[in-house]
Amino acid sequence: MTDQDMLSVNTIRGLCMDAVQQAESGHPGTPMGIAPVAYTLWQKFLRFDPENPIWPNRDRFVLSEGHASVLLWSLLHLVGVRAVDPDYEVLGRPAVTLDDLKNFRQLDSRCPGHPEYRWTSGVETTTGPLGQGVATSVGMALAGRWLAARYNQDDFPLFDFDVYALAGDGCMMEGISSEAASFAGHQGLSNLCWIYDSNRITIEGHTDITFTEDVAARFLAYGWNVTTVADANDLDAVARAFHTFRAEKERPTLVLVHSHIGYGSPVEDSPQAHGAPLGEEGVRSAKRFLGLPPDERFLIPDTVHKDFAEGIGARGARLRTAWDETFEAYRTAWPRLADEVMRMQRRELPEDWESALPEFAPDAKGLASRDSSGRVLNALAQSVPWLLGGSADLAPSTKTRLTFDGAGDCQPNEPGGRNLHLGVREHASAAIANGMALTKLRPYWSGFLIFSDYAKAAIRLSALMEIPVVHIFTHDSIGVGEDGPTHQPVEQLAGLRAMPGLLVFRPADAAEVVETWRVVAALRHEPAALVLSRQALPTLDRSVFAPASGVAHGAYVLADAPDGAPQVLLLATGSEVSLALSAREELAAEGITARVVSMPCWELFDRQPREYRDAVLPPDVTARVGVEQASTFGWDRYVGDRGTVVGMHTYGASAPLKNLLTKFGFTPQRVAQTAREVLAAQQEPGPLT
Repeated sequence: MTDQDMLSVNTIRGLCMDAVQQAESGHPGTPMGIAPVAYTLWQKFLRFDPENPIWPNRDRFVLSEGHASVLLWSLLHLVGVRAVDPDYEVLGRPAVTLDDLKNFRQLDSRCPGHPEYRWTSGVETTTGPLGQGVATSVGMALAGRWLAARYNQDDFPLFDFDVYALAGDGCMMEGISSEAASFAGHQGLSNLCWIYDSNRITIEGHTDITFTEDVAARFLAYGWNVTTVADANDLDAVARAFHTFRAEKERPTLVLVHSHIGYGSPVEDSPQAHGAPLGEEGVRSAKRFLGLPPDERFLIPDTVHKDFAEGIGARGARLRTAWDETFEAYRTAWPRLADEVMRMQRRELPEDWESALPEFAPDAKGLASRDSSGRVLNALAQSVPWLLGGSADLAPSTKTRLTFDGAGDCQPNEPGGRNLHLGVREHASAAIANGMALTKLRPYWSGFLIFSDYAKAAIRLSALMEIPVVHIFTHDSIGVGEDGPTHQPVEQLAGLRAMPGLLVFRPADAAEVVETWRVVAALRHEPAALVLSRQALPTLDRSVFAPASGVAHGAYVLADAPDGAPQVLLLATGSEVSLALSAREELAAEGITARVVSMPCWELFDRQPREYRDAVLPPDVTARVGVEQASTFGWDRYVGDRGTVVGMHTYGASAPLKNLLTKFGFTPQRVAQTAREVLAAQQEPGPLT
C-alpha cells in the first residue's frame, strides 16, 4: 500500500464516519472495515467511466450489504460519477455532491439509507434486504454472457463486462444467496465475482452464536472458484484475488475477505460499530488512529480526487471511448444487431412488433389462459430477440418454453439460448430476472401463483426499481383441484395487488391474454404479474361482446343491459368472467338486467379518469356483485358497502374441480342468487336518521 493508497482509503473511512455521525443513524463499521477492498476494486480493476455511468459494457458493482451504503456514496462522490436522468441522458452535475453526503439518510438527499436504483446514478440495483444484491448480480452476469453470445462478432467484442457483488455475513445466511449461487455455479458464470466481507459481526453479536458453517467449502461444492484474503488491509493480497478472478474462465469466483468491522474505532469488531454511530469522541479517536485530523469533518485532500481521476477516471474514459469507436464500426458492419443493442438500451421494441401478436377465434371450449399466453409469448419472442426467460422448474405447466427454431436452452455450452432452466428456486428466479432487466434485457420467469410468496421480496424490488420484469403465474385459483389447499392460492392476488407499481393481470379469455401482452410488452418502467389459469376458458365472441382492447383500461363493460341502464353490476376477473356472463343470462330470463364488467387489471382501471370509471361502474347502481376465486380483500372499493363478493374465505379443499366450484359457490346459480339478494336489499328501507 502506497502512502497515497492509504490516504485515499482512510479518506473513505473518514467520510463514512462523518456522514453516519452527522445523520446520527447508519452503519459505520462495515464501510470502515471493507474500505481497502472497495478502493482496490474501484481504483485498480473496475471498468467503469464516471463520466458515462450507463455505458453498456461497464463492469457492474453491486453493494449487496446495502446497510453499508455510505461506502458507495463516498466512492461515487470521490470518483466523480455524473448524474443520469430518467431518459438515460447523462447530465453535467455530480450524482453525489458533498452536500448530499452531509445529508446522508435525510429527505431528498441522493444518499439514502440503502442504495436505491433510479434515484442515484452509479447504483446498479436497489439493495437492503440481505441476499437480494448477490442474487440480482447473477442475473446481470447471465445477461452479460448472453449479450456476448448474441452480439459479439469477430473483431467486435461488444460485451465482456464483469459483475462484482460485495456481500456480508447476513447475505450468506439468507436462503436466496444459496439458490442464486447454486444456479451461478451450474451456469459457470466466470464473469461473476462475489466478495464476501467476513467480519463475523451481525446486529445480535458475533456470528459464532448462529453461523459457523464453512462458507468456502459450500461454494466449492456449488462449483465456484474460491480464494481467500486473510486481511482486508493487505491491498496486494486483495489485488491478487481480483487477478485470480479475471484469470478464471470456467467458474464464478468467491473472494472471501477477512475484515475488522469498525477498523480503527474504539468499538472495533463489536455490534455497536455495525449498527450505530461511533459518537463524537469515537470518531475523533478513530481518526487519530488512522492518521486523519481528528477535528476535521468531511475532509477530502486534493490528492485523493487526483488519485481517483488518474485511476478509475482515466481507465474508464479510455475503455469507454474505445468501445464507442468499436460500436460505430459495428453499426456499419452489423446494422441490424447494432439497432437491437440501441433499442435495448432505450427499452424500445422493434418496429411492427405488434404484428406478431396472434388472434383467437371464438370457441366455447376455449383454452386455458396459460396455453394462450404461451402461444402469444412464442410469437412475441420471435419479434423481440432480447425477450427471454424460463421457469422455476415448471415450464411444462406454465407454458413458457420458447419452442420456435433457434430458441435453444441457455446453458454453459449454449450461452445464447433463450430458455432458462431456473430450477426449484422461486426467490432467486425473480431476483435473477431483476438482474437481467437491469442489464436491459426483457426477462420473464414463471411459477405457480401459490409460490409467488417465495418470490415476493424480489417481486417487490422489481416494482420499487420500476423495471419491466414479467412475472408469470399459473394455477391461479382453487381450480387446481385435487392438489388441495397447499397449492390453491387464496390471498396471493391481494398481496400482489397491494404492491405499488406492480400491474397485476388476470385475463378472462385468449383475446384478453393477447391484449395483456400488448400492454405488458410495451412497458418501460413497470413490472407486471400475469395470473393465468390451468383450466380452459371459453374464448368469447367479440362480435357479441365488447372488444378485448378494453384491457388497456384495466376494466371495461363486457356485456351490458339492453338499454344501458343495468339494475345490477356483475364484476369479475379471469375464469369467473364467463361465470358472470352465465349468471347474467339467468337473471335476464327473470327480467333482471345486469352489466358484466371484466376487470383484468385493477391498477390500470384505478388510473383512468373519473369519467371513465363512472361510466363503467355508475355510482347510482349500488347493487353490485364481485366474483373471484380468491380472497375478497380489496373488492369493497368496487362493490361498495351495499354490494357483496362471491369469493374465498378459507384455504380451499382437495377435490375435483366441479366439486370445489359447487362447495365454494362459484356457479351461475349462486352468483345469480347473490345478485337477487343484493337487489332485494336495495329495496329495503334504510335506517332512520
